[in-house]
Amino acid sequence: MTQSVVVQVGQCGNQVGCRFWDLALREHAHVNKKGVYDEALSSFFRNVDSRRSSGGACDIGGRIHYLKARAVLVDMEEGVVNEILQGPLREVFDSTQLLTDVSGSGNNWAVGHMTYGSAYREQIVDKLRRAAEHCDCLQCFFLIHSMGGGTGSGLGTRVLSLLEEEFPEVCRIVTSVFPSPEDDVITSPYNSVLALRELTEHADCVLPVENQSLVDIVNKIKHMSHGGKPASAIKRDSAIISGQGGLGGAEKPFDAMNNIVANLLLNITSSARFQGSLNMDLNEIAMNLVPFPRLHYLVPSLTPLYTLADVNVPTRRLDQMFSDAFNKDHQLIRADPKHSLYLACALMVRGNVQVSDLRRNIERLRPSLPFVSWNQEGWKTGLCSVPPVGHSHSLLALANNTCVKPTFMDLQERFTKLYRKKAYLHHYLHVEGMEHSVFSEAVTSLSSLIEEYNHLDATKRRLMPDAPRLRIAT
Repeated sequence: MTQSVVVQVGQCGNQVGCRFWDLALREHAHVNKKGVYDEALSSFFRNVDSRRSSGGACDIGGRIHYLKARAVLVDMEEGVVNEILQGPLREVFDSTQLLTDVSGSGNNWAVGHMTYGSAYREQIVDKLRRAAEHCDCLQCFFLIHSMGGGTGSGLGTRVLSLLEEEFPEVCRIVTSVFPSPEDDVITSPYNSVLALRELTEHADCVLPVENQSLVDIVNKIKHMSHGGKPASAIKRDSAIISGQGGLGGAEKPFDAMNNIVANLLLNITSSARFQGSLNMDLNEIAMNLVPFPRLHYLVPSLTPLYTLADVNVPTRRLDQMFSDAFNKDHQLIRADPKHSLYLACALMVRGNVQVSDLRRNIERLRPSLPFVSWNQEGWKTGLCSVPPVGHSHSLLALANNTCVKPTFMDLQERFTKLYRKKAYLHHYLHVEGMEHSVFSEAVTSLSSLIEEYNHLDATKRRLMPDAPRLRIAT
């Protein structure tokens, strides 16, 4: 069995990561009734017995003593990490996995990347190595961070480059939360564009998630729960929108949004944690969905987004779940993939779903989904037999689709408005190691990325339907 390590950086990264660990423990508790440390648990948790001399590690098949998350938590403010350590998950982490400071990065990518990245480089590498040494077969690093602030964007992408440097053969899958245009961090366009260059250069796969899209989904769920149709009653303690657990205390404004991202991570890791008739290896995601190294941005969509009151979902709703996955209302970025071009697509299904159901729905949806001419069969599928708690089945779709281009173009436009006036630049250029060239290289990288998507979109207009068969004149 393989293992993965989750690296959560900054306030957003740690809040989402905390929610992921809480929900993952609930899932395993729901399945693992005997309290045995099995292979499923070992993929993301260590079993530690402090009475043993061999570092406390216990073998698979024994009784669960203390579960420790395979994680590294980094933040340049103490608040969120301290809250985690005082909450119900405090036993899941220990001090060797944590790295904090007190002053924060001040919403400045350069401070996070250059200042703290240099100051804490050795400590970060040491904690990553320790986490890796606890793994028998390290398969993947999951990095969770946001793009708009200073620590998540700056130090988060510095950690990403260190992962590539120290573990070049280990897959790096990044979940990046993009700011909304109405973001309260004025310098977020700078931070996002600077971080985006690092993601393009150093990640194997990036799962972009937009704050505004999460807000829209949460509002829609709450509207349905308060005034929806009786047939679509939503359980109030749905794992998707409930904030209880993780940090403890009263539910906070971002809890419901964090839960959606945590559920994305639950679904993408399900094949690594549980058995299935058609399990998808995490390494297979990049191998099958990324035909060109820089175009590794995979648009996630998740369905169902809430727990229906009638858990026994009939077949008609199963087919609806596949249709929803390609609906713009279920995308975690504001995009409409049906009007853009697919390079490849993965369907990761959980629950009692047959391969025949999967094939039938792919054939049903295929005519309405425009794929590049050279990869018309660009589907990757995975079936995990264990559904999320409270669901009969679920589906995560990962689409390598040119529909991410508008997100990048919007970011470029917001960046240019500030950069043209040289507004706020002095805050960045005063940081040791930060130069004008870093900005210009980031802008060039983003422009090049957009142009690559433009080039692919241009081929869509040239896609021709099959020529009619020739008729022999009689």
